[in-house]
Amino acid sequence: MSIAITTRRPLVVLSLLWLILGHANAAERWSTKLDGVITFYFPTELGLVVVGTERSLYSVDGETGEVMWRRKNVRLDETDVAPVPGSDLILVTFESGNKTRVEAIDLLNGDSLWRSEKARGAVMQMALDPNSGLLAAVFVQKARGKPRQGFKRKPVVHVFDIRNGNELWEREVENEIEMMPAEWGTDDDVAYTLDNYRPPVFLDNRLYLFYEGLTSQDANTGKDRRSEKFRVNEDGLVLTEADPVADERYIYVSGRGKVRAISRTTSEEVWEAKDLGSVPEMILTRSVLYARTGGQFSRLSDGDVVGRGPYGVSAIDVNTGKTIWRYKGADKGITNFLLPDDETVVVADRDDLVVLNAATGKRRNNFEHDIEAAAFMLLNERGEVVVGGKNELAAFDLRSGRNSWRARHNPPGRGLLRTVAAVAARATALYFRYGSAATTAFRGVQIFNSVSSLRWSGLAARHALPSLTSLASNHARDYARNRISSFGVLSRVPRSRVISGPQVSRPSIDVEERLLDRLDPAHQLDRLSRFLLRTRRLASVRGDWMYFYTNVNGGNGLVGVNVNTGVDERSIRMPAPDDRFVSDEAAGLLYTSRDNRVVAYSLTDRR
Repeated sequence: MSIAITTRRPLVVLSLLWLILGHANAAERWSTKLDGVITFYFPTELGLVVVGTERSLYSVDGETGEVMWRRKNVRLDETDVAPVPGSDLILVTFESGNKTRVEAIDLLNGDSLWRSEKARGAVMQMALDPNSGLLAAVFVQKARGKPRQGFKRKPVVHVFDIRNGNELWEREVENEIEMMPAEWGTDDDVAYTLDNYRPPVFLDNRLYLFYEGLTSQDANTGKDRRSEKFRVNEDGLVLTEADPVADERYIYVSGRGKVRAISRTTSEEVWEAKDLGSVPEMILTRSVLYARTGGQFSRLSDGDVVGRGPYGVSAIDVNTGKTIWRYKGADKGITNFLLPDDETVVVADRDDLVVLNAATGKRRNNFEHDIEAAAFMLLNERGEVVVGGKNELAAFDLRSGRNSWRARHNPPGRGLLRTVAAVAARATALYFRYGSAATTAFRGVQIFNSVSSLRWSGLAARHALPSLTSLASNHARDYARNRISSFGVLSRVPRSRVISGPQVSRPSIDVEERLLDRLDPAHQLDRLSRFLLRTRRLASVRGDWMYFYTNVNGGNGLVGVNVNTGVDERSIRMPAPDDRFVSDEAAGLLYTSRDNRVVAYSLTDRR
């Protein structure tokens, strides 16, 4: 008996150790080792993760961790690589001295569909009109330096035919504009970005730019330039102007204390509403334009979030520009605002959740929310208003004022260490990648980004996050695509049961480890069809979980709170993530990096 026990004891101990280790690591779905320290990565709409190391550029299958392809012997900064919105392409700039080569690369196999040597510098923002095939890319040269306020450059806009790379026209922005550092808190040189400006947009065969107020030109020729100049980024604060909105007649823009209606037919100003203050958010209904004034903004000098008033909400008649009413009762702060139905406007200040009559602006009710430094609101599926900050959420019934539930998760560590605060803010911000328009307003609200043009700015991927209020104000408006415009190998899937060689150009000799080359035609089709299926799934997915960086089972990790119920439904115990970790709700995964590895954790496992 004793011999049997002695013999089995190591097996029992090993089994228990295996179970413990297996449980601790069960949330890790895959880990892929690359050829050097990872310098940047970002997910794409196709479910592929683009990764840059000190030596190479990779495309990795986000669901499996398999390397789709590798472009070796290239050292790229994060501003050198950008996903073309709503497509299967990335735009990559290779700089050598004063020369720049721009390549449109197929995300699936690494092929270079076209190349151009017309542009100089790094690509900062883009807009794509899938109907005309026009791609507007904004480039800036020598955009590196120590983080500070006052760094200025002249962007140059290049408009290409996305199908073949032919350049239709280019135009330099008239004056130097102030740029935003990709990160703060370092003495090293960093990349500068245009993330402090709204990205360009195509509308009515015109290209609109927002770097010096509002400028538009003919989309095909760049001629017939019209502009309305006003200061952008007032007082050194980021995104103090709202993302423009539009109806069938006008495009509405804010800036310099005013809201302007610009005719979509003539590009002339029709009316302006004055003396509003900073307007960082607008919601357009059939007859009224609601404008939030004041809020929380990131500061260009150091990245800190500061409040600026006057705080309130104004209702503007879209036909005349006259102010119907103005609410000025917000107390020393304001979040984004909501329209839960056509009779109600909701806003939160430092202390209270305030319910306004949409027709008169009079306060119907207010409830104390007791959220420290309230930063955002959203509507959940139950019609409740959820008020949140960096470490707490609370849901309220608008009729009774009852606090339905409350969830709080403090970040690990003591004090307000910048790193911990940044990670906690990024965890919270993951929700806004997949929040739907229903979380802001009732059906019928017209959102500017619902027009044909698709836009991209690297803001969401940066270390330097804007305030959560800004993220809530602009959440998900670029995310839900009904279709992906395919220009590479993916475009051939509907037309053939056999995947043949590339039709546009020969692959670059620097591309290797191409996964599709190792698959037989049938498996190639299966793999490509899966990416197409993902695009349909992405268009309907909605993230229902707000994430918090906190203590998890004796360690650190992320907890996902369901915004509809307040229940902690998800948790991931993991080492401290890097400062750009990001989720993919369509795949149910969260991506982070460790030295030379990309790691995916399951979001659906419960710890």
